[in-house]
Amino acid sequence: MSINWVMLSPSSTPPFTPLPNEQTLFTSPPRIALAVTNPAHYPGKQQQKFSVGSSSGVLYLTNRRVIYIPDKSTPDLQSFSGPILNLHDSHVTAPFFGPNVWQALLQPVQAGGIPIPAGGVVEIKFTFKDGGAFDFHSTYERVRERLQQAVQVSREAGGSSVPSGAAMNGVDVSNVNLDELPAYKETSDGPLIAPLAPQVVPQTPAAESAPPTVLQQSNAPAFSPPSEPPPGYEEASSTGLNEAAEWSEVADERKP
Repeated sequence: MSINWVMLSPSSTPPFTPLPNEQTLFTSPPRIALAVTNPAHYPGKQQQKFSVGSSSGVLYLTNRRVIYIPDKSTPDLQSFSGPILNLHDSHVTAPFFGPNVWQALLQPVQAGGIPIPAGGVVEIKFTFKDGGAFDFHSTYERVRERLQQAVQVSREAGGSSVPSGAAMNGVDVSNVNLDELPAYKETSDGPLIAPLAPQVVPQTPAAESAPPTVLQQSNAPAFSPPSEPPPGYEEASSTGLNEAAEWSEVADERKP
């Protein structure tokens, strides 16, 4: 991070001279306050106290750095800028009362106008008095993630002559895709069809599903009673009557 190192160009839009292949991705509403201080959670006797800021200005986010230009410049603060990958632990604080605040930890660059404290980082706060903190944060996170991926790929390929400790590791930011991922869309333009429900075969009642009778299964003609008595019927019948009469007579003789 550096103080007063942005090449200002008040007559242009945005009012600064961009670096090679630099694109402005976000411009904040007006009245953004800036505060750069030593973090309170890094105490130490050797720590040099540092504090600089502005009550109103405009914040810009490019594909390379964060830039802040105050409405009224002072000898201590005419501009502020810093590489995106030198920012860490960024988050948005949304209090119940008051404007939202975006803050992060910074690694100052050598000879950038910000003394490097004993802890190695300073704290930065942007106060969004007219809104826009979450829009800035979402754009910043997307850009930072793409830059980190590009640096990681460059380090794994081993094709860079820049030391691995450098923030961008020699990555050409013009080749980094910073566009948002496309929203998911159905490939078919027709209406969605719900999956077919499994067909249920109706159960047949037991009475209807009973097997046919033997007569129904057989091809024999229907049964009808005979019109004549069977052979020997009359002889057997008379013999039976005679025997019954004889037993009747014997029974009568035995009676007292």
